Amino acid sequence: MRTLWHDFRYAFRQLRKSPGFSLTVVATLALGIGATTAIFSLVEGVLLRPLPFRDPDRLVVLGDHIGNSRNLGVTAREISTYARTTSTFTSVGGYSGADYELSGGETPRQIAAARLTAEVFPTLGVSPILGRVFTPEEETARQPLVVISYALWLERYQRDPHVLGRDIYLDRKAYTIVGVMPRSFEFPLRTGHLDQVQLWVPLGLTPDELSEANAGSWGFALIARLKNGVDLTQAAQDADRVARQVMRDFPANMAAIRIQGDARLLREATVSNTRPLLRMLFLAVTVVLLLACVNVAGLLLVRAMQRRREYAVRMALGARTSAILAGSIYEGILLSLGGGLLGLGLAAAAIRMTLHLLPESMLLIDSVSMDWGVVAFALLVAFATGVLCGSVPAFAALRTNIVASLKDGARSGTGSASHGWLRSTLVVVEIAVALMLVTAAGAFVRSFAKMRSVDPGFSPAHVLVARYQLPVNHYATHAAVTAFDEAVVNRLSAQPGMVSVGLGNSLPGSASWGAAAYTVEGEPASTWHLQFAPFATVDGKYFQALGISLLDGRRFEDDDRADSVPVVMVNRSMAQHLWPGQRAIGKRIHVGNPQKPYPWATVVGIVADTRLGGRDEPSGDQWYIPSRQPATLFGPNEPLSMASGGYIVMRSALPPEQMEGALRSAVAAVDPLLALEDVQTMEDVISNAEAPRRFNTGLIMTFALSGLLLAVTGIYAVVAFSVSLRTQEIGIRMALGAQRSEIARMVLASAARLALVGCALGVAGSLAASRMLSALLFEVSSRDPWIYLGGALVMVLAALAASALPARRAASADPLEAIRAS
Repeated sequence: MRTLWHDFRYAFRQLRKSPGFSLTVVATLALGIGATTAIFSLVEGVLLRPLPFRDPDRLVVLGDHIGNSRNLGVTAREISTYARTTSTFTSVGGYSGADYELSGGETPRQIAAARLTAEVFPTLGVSPILGRVFTPEEETARQPLVVISYALWLERYQRDPHVLGRDIYLDRKAYTIVGVMPRSFEFPLRTGHLDQVQLWVPLGLTPDELSEANAGSWGFALIARLKNGVDLTQAAQDADRVARQVMRDFPANMAAIRIQGDARLLREATVSNTRPLLRMLFLAVTVVLLLACVNVAGLLLVRAMQRRREYAVRMALGARTSAILAGSIYEGILLSLGGGLLGLGLAAAAIRMTLHLLPESMLLIDSVSMDWGVVAFALLVAFATGVLCGSVPAFAALRTNIVASLKDGARSGTGSASHGWLRSTLVVVEIAVALMLVTAAGAFVRSFAKMRSVDPGFSPAHVLVARYQLPVNHYATHAAVTAFDEAVVNRLSAQPGMVSVGLGNSLPGSASWGAAAYTVEGEPASTWHLQFAPFATVDGKYFQALGISLLDGRRFEDDDRADSVPVVMVNRSMAQHLWPGQRAIGKRIHVGNPQKPYPWATVVGIVADTRLGGRDEPSGDQWYIPSRQPATLFGPNEPLSMASGGYIVMRSALPPEQMEGALRSAVAAVDPLLALEDVQTMEDVISNAEAPRRFNTGLIMTFALSGLLLAVTGIYAVVAFSVSLRTQEIGIRMALGAQRSEIARMVLASAARLALVGCALGVAGSLAASRMLSALLFEVSSRDPWIYLGGALVMVLAALAASALPARRAASADPLEAIRAS
């Protein structure tokens, strides 16, 4: 142990003699290790860290499929069916996302919440830190009880331990607080760290939700805990068995619907969309770390070449080669640990400053932190990096020719031939690795440009939007909702500079669309099948406000009311899909299956396709319903939620930011307590939808630029040292008549040859990784030859630029002084 301490002290003294060199190496490693640690904290927090529930790997999400549709969730009736008839789960709980108006404070606001059956908390295995959760009896009786989150307890009640029993007003109704959940508890797991669920109320399914009219309304979800010894395959089979029983219990008018059960691990359902991105980012940052290692290895090799006379003297005096080897590795470890500690600081700062910039589509962002696992990873990476970087010059030192080094002196070129291949290999590796990053960045930039060039189907300029939700307790009828809609539209339309105002329960670019089933008139009863398409209920001049073009027919009018003929509008894709080669105007569709006793709705207009989420999401069938007719279209028991919330959309001649005051004043005049959320321009809505790709592109560009900078500095260092070793050769060439331009071309040609070899290897590596990259690109091939050609050109030019200064120095050398100095 004393010997080891002595060796490290000696290595430290050697490094202290070259502070500039040491600081350069530490800074280089800090960049690589810091970036790797920051990305690993994302991977660890989102992918590796267990979910904050008891035995999270035993939790599954249950749902239904109809044909090739995505998981639709479950219906209200299925919640009790699953809990009563499944055999592979110890417990099953049902839930549904909800938004409530939180009042009683200075300003009402919308708050994310969830309705739960009492079994959800025991299924998750999480207990409150204060108070209790509600019981099955309280849930069945629909008691106005609420369990609040730690964040809401802190924000609204300053962690008051006497908060239990106090009332909180949700949708202007008093709910009694019975419990406070732990800080880490979050359920359902929703996208983004700005949209956490803040409170939980009893599900208390209403007779309306359990009625036959809503037997086909998939708006709920199920969480279940697997029994010991039961695997996911058995759970899926059990879920499918229950689905078949559910079909047998369907009302007669739904007898033709065929559903399939689905079971997925909760973790898989949570991170499946995030995993490809994080894997790609971790690969990219690993490449940056590799570049830093190669760069440092090159610098240490140059230092070892400069110290070869010292090594020769030590070995001539009897020093063992293992001591030389160990000393170099110890230096590498000291440098990398310094870089690791500095990198930890950089990573912590980066996480703290940029966490809010992460796209809200990424789940579990709040769990990202610099915990002890991340710190241990960083130190392990630093130690491994030190051993790797220190080994390269160490083994080069073992090849030192003792006699030649002692005879020729420290300035001798001896050894350049024996070590030249190693220096060249480092340059080639740097170019190859950097090219992989550059080509990936090029693909992401082209992909982002492709996405930005897509027409979203609407005009976002000069449009302001706001989200709202009417409290059901105070807007208990469709007539009350319609009166609110008309009053808001009329007040806003009278504002100076206003062009058009509309309302809709869905908004393009916001991914807020729900899907509804329909059938087409004329399809034989023996072959009819339900089809699903996103839809929106709209009022006022919704299409004009968003700039959605009318292609045929007419828009909705004020006369399209509950007592008039039911009408719908469809987009171009839906018209072409349902009635190819025909005019869609005058055709009729039916909400749900045709056996329901609802009237057929006539298509009166066709509008352009719009992108429901980001511009990178495909446009498909869409249809629209006038908000004053949903009761007619969906039957007398149509839930008020279909029309009691959504978005206010207003287009003005003035900049939209200047219209926010008028918007809030108009809504307050109709309902002073109503909360408006997400008041923003339509351009901001699009920007938020594009945030994931913008984030991906910016991060990869940062990695690519960092890698390119590391590669350029590394190439410069190695080429400059190679030129210094060839001083005598260059002097002799010039003494024999070589022109200075020939000397410069010789150095540049040498760098170009290495660059071409590195590009060839980099292209091969990029092709090998292209499959991982392709899933993250939009309308761009990960094997696009122009991307590889552009990346190779960048790397060749970078290598030539890095070699330009050494080439100039070589060409400007005095031949006599060069020969004499050698």
